[in-house]
Amino acid sequence: MSIPNLRPSPIAGLWYEGNPKALAASIDSYLDLARLPKLDGKVVAIMAPHAGHHYSGPVAGYAFASIRGQTPDLVAIVSPMHHPYREPILVTAHEAYSTPLGSIPVDRSLVGRLDAILSHDLGFGISPVLQDPEHSLEIMLPFLQQALAGEFKLLPIMLREQTPLVAEKLGHALAQVLQDQNCLLVASTDLSHFYNENEACAYDEEMLRQVESFSPQGIFQAEDNNTGFACGFGALASVLWAAKDLGADTVKVLRHATSGTVTGDFDRVVGYGAAVALKTQ
Repeated sequence: MSIPNLRPSPIAGLWYEGNPKALAASIDSYLDLARLPKLDGKVVAIMAPHAGHHYSGPVAGYAFASIRGQTPDLVAIVSPMHHPYREPILVTAHEAYSTPLGSIPVDRSLVGRLDAILSHDLGFGISPVLQDPEHSLEIMLPFLQQALAGEFKLLPIMLREQTPLVAEKLGHALAQVLQDQNCLLVASTDLSHFYNENEACAYDEEMLRQVESFSPQGIFQAEDNNTGFACGFGALASVLWAAKDLGADTVKVLRHATSGTVTGDFDRVVGYGAAVALKTQ
């Protein structure tokens, strides 16, 4: 069976603008509006939310503004898989992702290397899937295409099993395959879901405290203790473990807001956070 080259987008025109010019303009507006603090050091990883651009774009803009104009050869994205696949770790079976801004090739060689390490360390590797409906990885791509200055390849990982073991093994394995690459790491996650504004901000503050403490273990503790929430907590922890191995030593939270800021509904909100991991030494 031949595999179609491009993964077709199931969300373009729904979760973000389907027209290329309108999409580029909307992303530029989010990037332009971001007011970043002074960032000393090299950006190793970013954390960004993955709701529709209309809702989380103003927060995501802060994360992607921190890498605007950069030229990595490779971007590794780790996101949750929201759909009920049986496999614990997934990757697209297609050769490239398609968005209205063009296509992004998948680095199949690095996928193979990562799969081999995980198969050894975990007893299972990465399962390829065709035409997955997952939004949390794709929603990052137009931001990357518009913010970065050059072409890049993609290492796209989706986690169905967000356990400490899988997250840590994946993080260390990512660092192994990325250590000689000119690369960027991206963690895709939203924060608390469907609490009122005050409750959401309290939960999000605790989760972001763990993020800024550079504590992947603390992310799981917050989840386990019901003191903080992130739908992509395993993906986020993996990226923090990988970033540490790659020399990052500082995490800065850049922005937090909730969907209530956009919708005006503060009774049931979703939390969004943007952060950056830096190598300052």
